[in-house]
Amino acid sequence: MTAQPADGWGDDRETAERLSQVAGLVRDVPDFPEPGVLFRDITPVLADAEALTIVATELAALVGDADLVAGVEARGFLIGSAVAVVAGVGVVPVRKAGKLPRVAASRSYALEYGEATLELPEGVVASGARVFVVDDVLATGGTAAATCALLGDVGATVTGFGTLVELAALGGRATLRDIEVHSLLTY
Repeated sequence: MTAQPADGWGDDRETAERLSQVAGLVRDVPDFPEPGVLFRDITPVLADAEALTIVATELAALVGDADLVAGVEARGFLIGSAVAVVAGVGVVPVRKAGKLPRVAASRSYALEYGEATLELPEGVVASGARVFVVDDVLATGGTAAATCALLGDVGATVTGFGTLVELAALGGRATLRDIEVHSLLTY
């Protein structure tokens, strides 16, 4: 299955062509991290300056009036940082448990292959902050929903969720009920 530009990006021919170029860099890795799973590897997109610029520019256009971008562990840090620079806002990492010296809040959740816990650094996201969340892939939505709930736990408002790749058949979008979801590529 090949990727398609998502979210109406096809309405703009130039943008659709640019996103098709990005899609051509996403690698399929069968049976990773376990048999039967087809992993979408975005590493080649990150390594290509033009492709990374396209991704950052398109997602930054969605940040709107957010105060911060939250990048989700770990590829979401990379994309989120690029998006924040282009949008002219700060970035905050949403980390796996045990990676931060001071934790403002944590949230455990179920994911495709088990359970995980995410944490937010203390003293970085103010109550009332408006935050746009960025991750590399939206699959079942467990990580995305936990991230948005975690931001809510510290009093922030999530203004939207942006991702490079959405695996539409896994239904992750539905877990973000009241949050506007934007994906650049849909599989």
